[in-house]
Amino acid sequence: MHILFLTDNFPPEVNAPASRTFEHCCEWVKAGHKVTVVTCVPNFPKGKVFDGYRNRLWQQEQMAGIRVIRVWSYVTANEGFARRVADYVSYMVMATLAAPFVRGVDLVIGTSPQFFTACAAYIVSRLKGIPFVFELRDLWPESIRAVGAMKQSAVLNWLERVELFLYRKAALIVSVTNSFRVNLAARGIDPLKVRVITNGVDGTRFQPRAKDEELVRRHSLEGKFVAGYIGTHGMAHALKTVLDGADWLRQRPGGDVFRFLLLGDGASKPELMRQAKERRLDNVIFVDTVAKDEVVRYWSLLDASIIHLKKSDLFRSVIPSKLFECMGMGIPVLLGVEGESADIVQREDVGLVFEPENTEALCQRLKALFDDTELRQRLTQRGPEAAARYDRRTLAIEMLGYLQDLRPRES
Repeated sequence: MHILFLTDNFPPEVNAPASRTFEHCCEWVKAGHKVTVVTCVPNFPKGKVFDGYRNRLWQQEQMAGIRVIRVWSYVTANEGFARRVADYVSYMVMATLAAPFVRGVDLVIGTSPQFFTACAAYIVSRLKGIPFVFELRDLWPESIRAVGAMKQSAVLNWLERVELFLYRKAALIVSVTNSFRVNLAARGIDPLKVRVITNGVDGTRFQPRAKDEELVRRHSLEGKFVAGYIGTHGMAHALKTVLDGADWLRQRPGGDVFRFLLLGDGASKPELMRQAKERRLDNVIFVDTVAKDEVVRYWSLLDASIIHLKKSDLFRSVIPSKLFECMGMGIPVLLGVEGESADIVQREDVGLVFEPENTEALCQRLKALFDDTELRQRLTQRGPEAAARYDRRTLAIEMLGYLQDLRPRES
């Protein structure tokens, strides 16, 4: 089978969509299938083209047996609704134009978060007469409303109609959460064509390991209890709560033992850094995005991992992919997300849950971890055991089975 995958995020980018797509495609290639990915030049999250790449009309390379075609797109930082839409639309147009040059394709997958990629996949499916698969990673444009990036308008209503059109036209919808499946069913989409393949973890990379001593020295973390956030610093993540927590703790007796490490980039990072400097939060350390192979070194520094999203009903349906990486590394989780992801943390016993955007609750959970050695050890041991149930390879093969079901049966 020849799978055509359209995605605007792909390695060497290191965000969750890029990692999921790459790791799934690798497993499909290992299973004997041909995979072609049409993507754009790597530039996320800063909106700057990575070293070694140029924003050309067409370029291609081989990565782990995957044919990767990179097309031109309007490259911009993740700032401003109009610029982001220009980025999305330019990729949609160029991916649609590039796809006819990929021959012998059996099906096409378009992945969110935003659905312009799925629009391109639908058009390609009609041009080639092949099934269209919608991989649903985010309820977009509903998430725009949730973070307040755009007010209620006719434009959002139109985008929602396009979203529902794509769901109806998809031969298969692969959702990353059960909550998304329920949401679609409530909006009239046939639940029988929605399959849930959660995010997972590459157990060969994310394993328990000792703290990286070189990084401990570099960031002066000797003898400190490190709580970290690793990932995109965006509007949805409401990371001011972490800064408020750092401020709250440093004013309490014994609070000097805590350090907060924030690794990554995003639209909110400059403002977060400005606030930290203004408030003289010397217990907060900012680190820019690092290469994929370096991420586990920074994970190893953490005594607790903070996973946080803005308090919103929409985010009750979200399962942050970093949760599974924390499990694999054996790092206790402090989860400021309600809903399905909180259910996983409590069911698997891998962390403590707190109310989103509640600074005092975050600090109380962090102190509980620090004070209770037995609790910390139990959560640490439970992580890798739970991670085995979310193995990326197993999930990729399960998804492959659903894709193979779409192929016409030979007579």
